[in-house]
Amino acid sequence: MNSDGFINLNKPSGMTSHDAVNHVRRIFSTRKVGHAGTLDPMAAGVLPIAINRATKFIEYLDGDKSYRAEILFGVATDSGDFEGSVIARAEDFSPPTIEDLNAALQSFVGEIEQTPPKFSAIKIHGRKAYDLVRKDIAFDMPSRRVKIYRLELVALDETSATIEIDCGKGTYVRSLAIDLGERLNLPATLKSLVRIRAGGFDLKDALDIKNIGADCLLPIEDCLRHLPRFELDERRVKAFMNGLPTTLRLADEKSLRVFAGGKFLGVGRIERGELRASKIV
Repeated sequence: MNSDGFINLNKPSGMTSHDAVNHVRRIFSTRKVGHAGTLDPMAAGVLPIAINRATKFIEYLDGDKSYRAEILFGVATDSGDFEGSVIARAEDFSPPTIEDLNAALQSFVGEIEQTPPKFSAIKIHGRKAYDLVRKDIAFDMPSRRVKIYRLELVALDETSATIEIDCGKGTYVRSLAIDLGERLNLPATLKSLVRIRAGGFDLKDALDIKNIGADCLLPIEDCLRHLPRFELDERRVKAFMNGLPTTLRLADEKSLRVFAGGKFLGVGRIERGELRASKIV
């Protein structure tokens, strides 16, 4: 099965992102499979999967994401979710009011400083953070700037809150759960997480892993629709594909989809009045 494109996979809870990739490799009989935006094993939802030549274009996918998260109050774990060990517990506590919770949520909207959980795949001096934790090697987890566009309270009961999140690349919802608890002076941990959107991939269109096949592939160019489209003179196709510049009277553009005669050629960039290929199909 020789195919190129993306799959909008609805990853089930309990499966690692790596396991999802291996499953797709077996279906398509190819090693050239990758995913965009790791989902923790406990998390479910949208996981874009790239097949064959589409793997070259993962870096150009829209990095914004949306999640639905249930946050449990009264307990905290070392990992920030139910996979970890309990490190704090509040036996008797008053649940936050809607007003207090909304105020706390809004304090995280915008560009914020966030420290990812140590139980994560972030590399520290070339080694994954969770491997260092498991080997009891001490290290400091560096903070990072992340963008949160929207935080909305969906439901609230005596022990937990369900929220929806629109955020930029690199945001950790587990860290957000921990930080929200600290803002409310309550231990808190992530109880469940569903990614409902990853760039142009939406949960309502996502496929269960048992339903994946060649007819499910989305064209590469359709998954890059957030990038401007540029139609190249067909006489310059060979030059573009060979990495040669084409002089244009256009403003600089970091990345754009390049077509010729309606055919997708790849991603290019315009710098100082010259179009050059960044990645070709």
